[in-house]
Amino acid sequence: MRLPLALAALFALTVPSAAAPLAVEVRNESVPVLCAEKDNVALSFLSSDVRRFRIEARHPAYIGTLNADRTAPDWTQCDMTGDPAVPAKPRTRILYSDQKYRLVGFTFASFWRAPVVPVRVAGRSFEGLHMVQLFTTTPRGRYESLVFYPPDGYWRARPLPPAHMPEAAYGSSFLVGPVEVDGRPIVRLKEVSFDPAQATFTLGFAAGGSARMRVATLDRDRQDLDITLSQAISGTPFAALRSMYVTAFNNDAAAVAWKPPGAAGWRETPLMEFEGGTALEVWAGRLTPSRHNTSAPDMVFGPFDPAP
Repeated sequence: MRLPLALAALFALTVPSAAAPLAVEVRNESVPVLCAEKDNVALSFLSSDVRRFRIEARHPAYIGTLNADRTAPDWTQCDMTGDPAVPAKPRTRILYSDQKYRLVGFTFASFWRAPVVPVRVAGRSFEGLHMVQLFTTTPRGRYESLVFYPPDGYWRARPLPPAHMPEAAYGSSFLVGPVEVDGRPIVRLKEVSFDPAQATFTLGFAAGGSARMRVATLDRDRQDLDITLSQAISGTPFAALRSMYVTAFNNDAAAVAWKPPGAAGWRETPLMEFEGGTALEVWAGRLTPSRHNTSAPDMVFGPFDPAP
């Protein structure tokens, strides 16, 4: 049934419209390196108005053409003497498990930051964890779809693998919350909790405030994470992308595309040439296969929303 024109006009006036897209400042603080295992790519996102946004991990455009994957680390021209040694077999424990999700915690013999951030799930609290993996049950079995590091606030996400591959690689990392630099960009967390019923992580920040990060979509194309901040973050980035780039054929991210406010379309450039600016959405990824983590996903930040 169609509404009369006068009634339809009144209805349109009384129902609030969706918030207009919000542009944020994007800074590119990437530096050149020779080592493929160093996170030299750094894109940070700043706005004193953002309360909601999305981070998406999407398979690269060439994923259907891959017959083989490259996921082994590349230590060529790497000097890792200053990094802590990671044992081959860390101590593991199952933090939670049901028919849909399994959360697994890891404790290493050494790490660059102390494991002082508790992880809470199903009424239990776990301490001393350096890394936590989220497994999702799929028709092909349990699949690790998300990993995070409580001591420094780093996260990685990936979609389910395409039908012709057993799994897809992780690639770029991201940070959510007030980003600061302590040797490298970090987010100081006070605690992390997971609600399996809502597929939602709650991040408590040491600086105050929190964020809710919900797994909104997880399929063979992408993983969408919807993030809501309890309060806007001013004076420091509210999110950041970390990745690596050595050459156009050896990287986890090689190009940037962004949607400037008021522009008729997207703009794009090689990642290391990106000068930053304001954007409604940002994509960072690859157009051609890389010798490093070949199947790793592209990352998309945005849209951004000021409404809580």
